[in-house]
Amino acid sequence: MDEAWETEDRTLWIFSTRGRIIDVMTTLTDRPPSDPRRPIGVGIVGLSAAGAWAAGGHLPALAAVEGIELRALAASSEASARAAEAAYGVPGYTSVEQLAGDDEVDLVVVAVKVPRHRELVLPVLRAGVPVLTEWPLAVDLREAEEMQRAAGRTRTFVGLQGRSSPVFRWLRDLVSRGYVGEVLSVTVVASSTEWGTPVSQRAVYTLDRELGATMLTIAFGHAVDLVSMVVGELQDVVATTATRRRQVPLGDTGRVVPMTAEDQIAISGTLAGGAVLSAHHRGGAASGAGFSLVVDGTEGMLDVTAAEFPHIGPVTVRGARSGGQLAELALPSGYDDYPDLAGTVIHTLTHSYAAIRDDLVHGTTVAPDFAHAVRRHRLLDAIVRSAATGRRTTTGL
Repeated sequence: MDEAWETEDRTLWIFSTRGRIIDVMTTLTDRPPSDPRRPIGVGIVGLSAAGAWAAGGHLPALAAVEGIELRALAASSEASARAAEAAYGVPGYTSVEQLAGDDEVDLVVVAVKVPRHRELVLPVLRAGVPVLTEWPLAVDLREAEEMQRAAGRTRTFVGLQGRSSPVFRWLRDLVSRGYVGEVLSVTVVASSTEWGTPVSQRAVYTLDRELGATMLTIAFGHAVDLVSMVVGELQDVVATTATRRRQVPLGDTGRVVPMTAEDQIAISGTLAGGAVLSAHHRGGAASGAGFSLVVDGTEGMLDVTAAEFPHIGPVTVRGARSGGQLAELALPSGYDDYPDLAGTVIHTLTHSYAAIRDDLVHGTTVAPDFAHAVRRHRLLDAIVRSAATGRRTTTGL
């Protein structure tokens, strides 16, 4: 029978009956993973006293989930660290290395701009501490693959929280259980207010396609991840993209700033079973920004609509079978563990943190990780290559 011994540095050494080391891994904490007396400690990079998404999204989502809580934070300067420390009542550090070295921190959350992800994630991985990084994981596929390789055995998570959405988990089950029969086609039409309308100084970087935080990676990336969750991955793709607005107003300053990010994305391709998928995502919508997904099959149809960001907002589902009329379908019980948060921007993120907690405590693999993020980056890379060459491109998914 194998034996396991844990050392003070949280390394678990597994020996065979003959004394040979057969595995080495880093454990989550000094406690048994199922011990409810010590919640998982979270340290957030980018939690500022000034607010933003870490404060408005991550903190209330964490507060809603039992068994996981904020323990520390890291900021970009001594002054901001002290201000955040006072605001949130936890230790504030000025480096991610210090944060990852805190024994009270079991999970580091990186909630800063995409171009800084790599420099902050790699030290956490070297410390062997699990990490959750906002989506997009990286500025490009090469960088995403580098971070995935660096992870080794360390648990990783990526902020594609739409995969925890009660409605989209239900839609996945509806399709897999045959509600529409064999899927024949999938049609997506989406639009975003951003990438064409006035932009704040803080968000100017999202207009630069080289910095990895564009409409293609953020808005389209989140949306296509949800679609792939429901109907499966694209096997090939042909894409047409354009930047129709070369300049964007800078707030109400009267000035404009250049935009190189795509504001028109049109793709088509085939799924593993042969169904055809088409999608058009446009930016800078003057009105009516939203999301529509139609799944058509041999025995029925699903019509899914949402506001601008389906991965964080309310979603309406209508369905029809065997020639019947479309009618709104109600989410059945068993999917939504936080119904009181339905309709809020933290609804799916709260479910995501619950999945991450369970993965860390029980060793499950429900929440999307860096390997999944690489798959999504791989699809986006195939779209970019197809748009550049005008050729149908295999995705490798």
